[in-house]
Amino acid sequence: MQTVPGHASQRLDLDHIPWVPLGPGESFKPLRFLPGERGRALLLRLEPGVVVPLHRHLGEVHGFNLAGQRELIETGEVVGPGGYVYEPAGNVDSWRAVGDVPVIVHIVAAGAMEYLGPDGEVLRRDDPASLREIYRRYCAETGVVPLDLGGGADGAADGSPCLSPGLRSRRIPRCAPSRLAGGGTRTVGCGTGISKGKRGRA
Repeated sequence: MQTVPGHASQRLDLDHIPWVPLGPGESFKPLRFLPGERGRALLLRLEPGVVVPLHRHLGEVHGFNLAGQRELIETGEVVGPGGYVYEPAGNVDSWRAVGDVPVIVHIVAAGAMEYLGPDGEVLRRDDPASLREIYRRYCAETGVVPLDLGGGADGAADGSPCLSPGLRSRRIPRCAPSRLAGGGTRTVGCGTGISKGKRGRA
């Protein structure tokens, strides 16, 4: 049985995707961007002590811990390697990386995400298109050839060049998020690249 053109499986070599910085101690590896606000799949990495502030997902979220531990702040639950968390659409939460090693979470999320202020006001809205732009801009700034990870408006490829065979042996620079001095806590917003300035005492 022949594969329908355009419907073949696509294997992705994660060694060819850099850790893209989002903020102090926070970075991601994009895996796939779906058209519009349908969703995205990515690896999110946080250094110990880094907090993902209060936010609301407009679509459901699936989070699988690959390494490290994270604490769900509202419930106090700690999720370790192999742990899975489901968040229904409209869920509001915050969490932080705990322990001595970075936490890496495989996230599949539908729709946009809104960062919330103390009174519930929307401070920032991130969606697949904005994260895709962060990835493409980082590639342009660092000389990395971006992979075609989808995100076109019609569901087709977006025209980004894939790594050619001649480039597959090229070393791709990776982002190594800095550790927080003294084990303090800093709150950052995914995709903002800006620290919110909250930091625990050293």
